[in-house]
Amino acid sequence: MKIAVGLSGGVDSAVAAYLLREQGHEVMGITLLLKPGESADISDAIAVAKSLGIEHKILDRRDLFREKVINPFADEYVNGRTPNPCIECNQTIKFGTMLDYALENGCDKLATGHYAACELVDGRYLLKKSDSPKDQSYFLYRLNEFQLSKIIFPVTVRDKEDTRLTAHQAGIPVADKKDSLEICFVPDDDYVGYLASMGITSPAGNIIDKDGTVMGKHSGIINYTIGQRKGIGAYGRPMFVTGINASDNTVTIGDNGEQYRSSLTADRVSFIGEIPEEPFRAEVKIRFRAKQMPALITPFEGGFTVEFDEPQRSVTPGQSAVIYDGNTVLGGGRIISDK
Repeated sequence: MKIAVGLSGGVDSAVAAYLLREQGHEVMGITLLLKPGESADISDAIAVAKSLGIEHKILDRRDLFREKVINPFADEYVNGRTPNPCIECNQTIKFGTMLDYALENGCDKLATGHYAACELVDGRYLLKKSDSPKDQSYFLYRLNEFQLSKIIFPVTVRDKEDTRLTAHQAGIPVADKKDSLEICFVPDDDYVGYLASMGITSPAGNIIDKDGTVMGKHSGIINYTIGQRKGIGAYGRPMFVTGINASDNTVTIGDNGEQYRSSLTADRVSFIGEIPEEPFRAEVKIRFRAKQMPALITPFEGGFTVEFDEPQRSVTPGQSAVIYDGNTVLGGGRIISDK
């Protein structure tokens, strides 16, 4: 079988390529060129491909990445939401245009270094959580059954130390490369500075409480996110951001406890398989690091609401509410409201 591997320049994708080669597959590496100044990762990917002795292609998708990932990322902040660009990138870029390229160039499957799993169950392709503590299924909920039918995640059952050990034993040059924990296109994790480099700023406005009383001034809504405590001023007691309203340019703050919500509304719905029409119970994650929490999900045209059994901390518009049935990802949507 000929399998393309998305070589990012990191250790996970490198080990994925190594494992597939050792299994006897014909392996072709594909590295996405997505932004200027990416020479270090590109060089690392080239070095990995050379060390493994595999074919390697560099796929320039900078224009598409700006259109589908960077510009929507900026728009979300301008509209008072906190985006998750990795989810957009996985759907459109990594498992969109890169998968298309792989299939068009004679590959049967596309593999990446993600920690997740695909399973064929009763004729349907399902997305499953990885047994690894690094499970990344949250970021992949927008993939459809066709995409899942063409995807392999070779490192899913491994923990990170095992992956690095394999890389050392195989002589892979990026075995000790640190994980990237930041947004790949935002230098130094400074998204405000990055937005400014795009010419995007936001004016100062009022900080208010839940009753609308003006408590102070904010420096622009793009500087704040739900649940934030630092950088909002001193009020003689701990206060947290509980709301951001782009239409009236206000940031709402509240006492500890006021950042909890029992419900949310989501749009941009994506389900793996048919979209449910009736209310159902499942578990929902409201951010990558959050736990799956039991809830009632009620679909409506174009979206769904979630009623949690217990209030959740800092439900954040712009993040994704991902729905699980145990270890199976059912789908999800973009949070647009904490009501």
